[in-house]
Amino acid sequence: MKKLRFAIVGCGRISYKHVEALIANKKEAVLVATCDVIAEHAEAKKQEYITKLGEDASIAVYTDYKDMLDKEDIDVIALATESGYHPEIAIYCMNKKKHIIVEKPMALSIEDADKMIQSAKDNNVKLCISHQNRFNKPIQQLRSAVEENRFGRLINGTARILWNRNMGYYEQAPWRGTWKLDGGTLMNQCIHNIDLLQWMMGGEIDTVYAQCDTFLRDIEAEDFGAIIIRFKNGAIGIVEGTACVYPKNLEETLNIFGEKGTVCIGGLAVNKMETWKFADDKDDEDEILKAQGEDPDSVYGFGHTPLFEDMIDAIQKDREPLINGEEGKKGMSIILAAYKSRLTGMPVKFPMESFSTMEMVGVEKLHK
Repeated sequence: MKKLRFAIVGCGRISYKHVEALIANKKEAVLVATCDVIAEHAEAKKQEYITKLGEDASIAVYTDYKDMLDKEDIDVIALATESGYHPEIAIYCMNKKKHIIVEKPMALSIEDADKMIQSAKDNNVKLCISHQNRFNKPIQQLRSAVEENRFGRLINGTARILWNRNMGYYEQAPWRGTWKLDGGTLMNQCIHNIDLLQWMMGGEIDTVYAQCDTFLRDIEAEDFGAIIIRFKNGAIGIVEGTACVYPKNLEETLNIFGEKGTVCIGGLAVNKMETWKFADDKDDEDEILKAQGEDPDSVYGFGHTPLFEDMIDAIQKDREPLINGEEGKKGMSIILAAYKSRLTGMPVKFPMESFSTMEMVGVEKLHK
């Protein structure tokens, strides 16, 4: 079977993880093009891939993804541009019959997410959303325990993202923290853990209520958000997300509590099992807690490599990737509901048929 031909569109902060994932999956995948509106970024990503591969490779460099698609034979696009551009670029590429891996969040509106999902179906291509932390080993162990009903009745879960993003971070890329292209801390920094929380707690949402504000950072969107999620199974999810922790990142944790079990996962990228207790005593808690790998080099974790591996397998076997468009939409929808709750001051009932970050323009002025 021939290798799948990949292109990276958007060669900024996260794209090095896409390079790592392609190198790790080099038996089945090869990078053939890089694209960024800043030519130097695309060229640097090409050289990064060649250096890590350890051999020369023929990689084309572009500043226009449409031009690239017209000239190159590409199977899969790894899309890592500013969040607000994801739908337009992804749909264009899918209409050209290209499979897509999209960085989180997949979109900034319910309507655009639905269009992306429909485009994948209409064009018979695979759409994968990069919620790579689902592939962390402790997260996989927790998911298995949920599926085996080891918790009994689920009571509550908490996702805490206590990080620091100073003004230098936002000034480095002025699109960050804007309603048009990014959203705030909940949408950018917290979406991975929110995705994990809803995945563990039963998925289907009843209502979402939130309080958010912009305390310290000179940005449009929030730098702190708190969300209460009521799931249809009765369980309650609690999200605490901030970019204001002094002086640096403190923790990212996921805790799940049920009548017969408690699991707490922490580490730099929710990659370390800290508590594992179940009434059934099926396994050795000490052994599970000892079975920890090394910490990743960043909060991005180790999950991109297995996510790319899953996508490659999904294409080869013509199945849905584990984190398809429908799955990618779930965490994003919770955050959009939180924004709507902030706007109205009321809980938001699901299903929420439409909402966009652009409806939040000017809302920060209400709380100054």
